[in-house]
Amino acid sequence: MKAHQPVVPTLSRLALFALACLLELLSSPAGALPAADDVYWQSREDAWWTGPMMANSPETGAPGHFLAEPYLYDVRTPHANSYGSRTYLVYGLANNFSVGVIPVFGYNRVDGGPHSSGVGLGDFVLQAQYQFTHFHDDSWVPSTAIMLQETLPTGKYDRLGNRPADGMGSGVYTTTLGFNAQTYLWMPNGRILRLRLNLTASYSGGTDVHGTSVYGTSDSFRGHARPGNSYGIDLAAEYSLTQRWVLALDALYNHNGNTRVTGEDVVDPFGGPPLPRDLHMNSGTSDYWGVAPAIEYNWTPNIGVLLGTRVIFGGHHTPSSITPAIALNYVH
Repeated sequence: MKAHQPVVPTLSRLALFALACLLELLSSPAGALPAADDVYWQSREDAWWTGPMMANSPETGAPGHFLAEPYLYDVRTPHANSYGSRTYLVYGLANNFSVGVIPVFGYNRVDGGPHSSGVGLGDFVLQAQYQFTHFHDDSWVPSTAIMLQETLPTGKYDRLGNRPADGMGSGVYTTTLGFNAQTYLWMPNGRILRLRLNLTASYSGGTDVHGTSVYGTSDSFRGHARPGNSYGIDLAAEYSLTQRWVLALDALYNHNGNTRVTGEDVVDPFGGPPLPRDLHMNSGTSDYWGVAPAIEYNWTPNIGVLLGTRVIFGGHHTPSSITPAIALNYVH
């Protein structure tokens, strides 16, 4: 039995609780909140959005239309910076069905060691999404969709030599299944609050590992690695200050299962003599909580920019980090 399995029931209950909270918010029609007679009720056409920093939209877009959203970010941990770009390219293939790709590039700077030799390609993501329901102003039913992602191991992960900072990928295929929901609430002052809920589960295969790798192996290692499965929850809110300006906040939780590395190495990680020996390493499970406040500005209904910062508070086997980011959103 893998070490992460006892956590799954607890996480499932947490996911159901988050979904129940969202459905409770959705249980009243949009106009049910009390307000003064002279309050102007903002229409959805009068509210322009870029989207929160982390949570995905369940909307698939019309057939023949596309979305492009490039992100630039810097993951700052106590002794390293990971500069990167992540670009969402999504195309409406048919009614309620979209496909997309997410290319990732990065560069790592570390204290006390060599930085990346150059900008490297990370793991490449393929995505498909099917939308089941659409939100309407006179209904409590939110927009909902099922998302499927496949991460391809295109990033370098082993044979890193004396530059472990060149590691940009995992070396494994990972399948992610997600549920995305979105709804709108009208506040007593007439402004719109848009809510999103993302639930995700990711399952990874294994890979052969040779030499120095992202799994902490040495240059003389030969063996196999299998990352643990992961589960995540993201609840996001966006408040329409004006037609163009929006305040956004993500609250997220993520759990990662145990990563197991097995093989043969002449280097004992515990300081023994350099003799050939079997090596078995387990990362243990890990989890973290975080938030991602952001501000959005929209020039038009189809073009906007987001400036935000993801803050990971740390957790079990997870260091704290701060990730400032900027993104440009374009819908055609």
